[in-house]
Amino acid sequence: MTATNHRRATVTTPTDTQILITREFDAPRELVYRAFTTPALLRRWWHANRAEVTGIEMDVRVGGSWRWEAKAFNGYEFAFYGEYREVVPDERLVTTETFSGVPDAQALNTTTFTEKDGRTYLEILVEHQTQANRDGHLQSGMEDGMQDALTLLEELVHEQI
Repeated sequence: MTATNHRRATVTTPTDTQILITREFDAPRELVYRAFTTPALLRRWWHANRAEVTGIEMDVRVGGSWRWEAKAFNGYEFAFYGEYREVVPDERLVTTETFSGVPDAQALNTTTFTEKDGRTYLEILVEHQTQANRDGHLQSGMEDGMQDALTLLEELVHEQI
């Protein structure tokens, strides 16, 4: 089953150092959560049709590490990596996140999965250490890729329904 009504995530900046991403999925939260925490599923949507995922390592537990690697179609190789700080299955993930291209700009991500009437409301709060880091993140082009990745995620969870 393919999702036909593609929604867009909303991106706001609640404070000078934060980015808030929200999006609704027509799927139960355990499916959306599983797509964030299962390497084989993450591999199917995280690339956003912009890269080949070359490695995924995930130890989804408090203190566990994660690392996602890719090679963009233009040849650029990159990774995101961090540590799980909080794991509440089907409800919440709190992780540090570092982009290999800017290793001194670690952020803290709080991802919340809320279900109402069989729909999942995803909220990702990205907290940067400085406004400059937040602004660099916003100007990186991440929003276009994130929108496409979340559309792929929607299609993936619909296949599981």
